[in-house]
Amino acid sequence: MNPLAAVGRLFLNFVGLTGKISLFFYNSVRHGFQPPYYWAQILNQFIQIGYYSLPVVGLTAIFTGMVLALQSYTGFSRFSAEGAVATVVVLSITRELGPVLAGLMVAGRVGASMAAEIGTMRVTEQIDALITLSANPFKYLIFPRILAGTIVLPILVLIADIIGVMGGYLIGVHELNFNGGNYMQQTLRYLEFSDVQSGLIKAAAFGMLITLMGCYHGFNSGRGAEGVGRATTNAVVSASIFILFMNYVLTSILFQR
Repeated sequence: MNPLAAVGRLFLNFVGLTGKISLFFYNSVRHGFQPPYYWAQILNQFIQIGYYSLPVVGLTAIFTGMVLALQSYTGFSRFSAEGAVATVVVLSITRELGPVLAGLMVAGRVGASMAAEIGTMRVTEQIDALITLSANPFKYLIFPRILAGTIVLPILVLIADIIGVMGGYLIGVHELNFNGGNYMQQTLRYLEFSDVQSGLIKAAAFGMLITLMGCYHGFNSGRGAEGVGRATTNAVVSASIFILFMNYVLTSILFQR
């Protein structure tokens, strides 16, 4: 019976953790939409999550577009279908690679930063001080981050889509000797608004999950440097796993026949 007990314990722990995260998110949203509003905190999180993540997201997108163009050309040349390279690049980036890779990069940068910052505040009792001063920590710390992440990540993904397609264009025209006009025509010919829209919907969900995981693990951090380090690791790992899982769920919903 020991293996069954271990499975049951794991399942109960998972259900309990899911409930705690759901209540944490509910409290954050419920308190966040009630006045007063901390606009300075919200604007600061827009800058921290969005503006400072642009370099890493842009570099990831342009190299992904370049590699995707090279790999697509290598594969399609075996079937004399090199003309489909531009279409594969733009659809792959807008539908999947743009939101997923941007989400994973932001999770590594922003999720870890949030967990470490809020975890340090928990360890040094700054959160208790906020409560003593009648400042709701959900409203002041958590909600601005979740709101900013949900709004900013789609903007980052839209920029990443443009940069990624540009990377594929540069390789296609200057390395693979495609005609520039024909490449752009093939890029736009089969691209639909729903392709870009699906990627932005995924990005909004990923942004919410990244900030939620970072805030949750930081807010419930253990004591000492070890507790903060564990919270940071858990935030990045759980956000990455949730991104991959949610990507499958949203893809099955958005692109079902």
